[in-house]
Amino acid sequence: MSDPQMPARPQTAGIFLELRKRLQTGLLIVRKDVARSPADVTVTGGTSSLSVQTPRGELSIALPAGVTFEQGSCIPTPAGESSEDELHFRLRIDVARSTDEEAFDSLIETLRAKETYCFHCQGCKTRLLEDRAFKRVLPLPNGNWNAIVDDWCCHPDPFANKKLLPREKDCLLGDTFLLLSRDGSCEQTLTEDVSPVSSGDGQEPKKSCQRLALVSCKSCSSVLGEAVSPETLKLYMTQVVVEPAVGDRKAESSLNRSVFLEKVIAARLMHLSNTLSTFHFSVQTPDGKAFLLVWLLNIDSITASIPEMYIRGEGSVSALPPHSPSPRAAHALKLLYTSCSHAGIQQRDIISSWEVNAIGHPVVLPLKVCEELLQVLDDSNSTLPASLRCMRSYEVAYLTL
Repeated sequence: MSDPQMPARPQTAGIFLELRKRLQTGLLIVRKDVARSPADVTVTGGTSSLSVQTPRGELSIALPAGVTFEQGSCIPTPAGESSEDELHFRLRIDVARSTDEEAFDSLIETLRAKETYCFHCQGCKTRLLEDRAFKRVLPLPNGNWNAIVDDWCCHPDPFANKKLLPREKDCLLGDTFLLLSRDGSCEQTLTEDVSPVSSGDGQEPKKSCQRLALVSCKSCSSVLGEAVSPETLKLYMTQVVVEPAVGDRKAESSLNRSVFLEKVIAARLMHLSNTLSTFHFSVQTPDGKAFLLVWLLNIDSITASIPEMYIRGEGSVSALPPHSPSPRAAHALKLLYTSCSHAGIQQRDIISSWEVNAIGHPVVLPLKVCEELLQVLDDSNSTLPASLRCMRSYEVAYLTL
């Protein structure tokens, strides 16, 4: 089985920057391995850039268009328990009004009727579905719509034991997947394998196992989704690349697996948060078992994380190895998370509270993707300064948009 290679574990940041667009403020953290005292750090601004001068040299961080540093606003601030290892600075920024609302939707979220698309395997870039033109592109109800049917139906549930399936040339968009009708080309590029999946509670022996028809790429065997009926495919957004049909070109291959996954999940969480007005998400496997709890804190963050090895006088952007954090600030989501397999007492209390109070909009992903997402979050957490890694028994991470 082909498994796209994940990048090497990133290093802890020597300089970390987080800007908040809505508050127009920022936090700069410099490790004392880089500068010993606030007097050793000078911050200035240029056109869409922020420069940090330390004894190791000057580092220029590119800022998004419309975001500028307010000259003279950087002042030292207490670092609390991390004062032995870190220097903290507060600063202010100016944000052009035109940049306040920016869209970070992926192409999947902007699919349109009567336009032609190709679907590629994200793992090996093989073209899976040829020239699909949809008559209708419709959103599905949110993930737990069955649970609230009784609240808006005055008669017996008309949807009981029924699935919402697409008609021919329909595309139905779920929270993390697409529903499409099968055609003749599917037999050439996809394989189907029936796999048992344990139920969520496991208390009923006769119902402890259900059969799931997994759909995989014939070229690399990567699981792409499920066959929910003989005529319908369910493809997860994390497993496929969708592009407008233009000639015979292959799918964009510049993003490695972890970067692709990070951007897709970040875009989906931001979309769900905006449309459902929720900030709590329960990442679940297809059997309904919670794998990861996510609490979205900020959607307006702009961050840059520069490893200590890069911060030296002779350093240059071209000297960075592939996949290393770049001195370019990027839009990101700040979130708290905890794994449902975490053994800590405090974390178990959090998990129990979420379950009892039904906190967390369900975000369903294949088990392997859940594991990959947890690794992405852990990698992000490991790069953060020690003072930012934990909050209220949760771990902290950023997902780049």
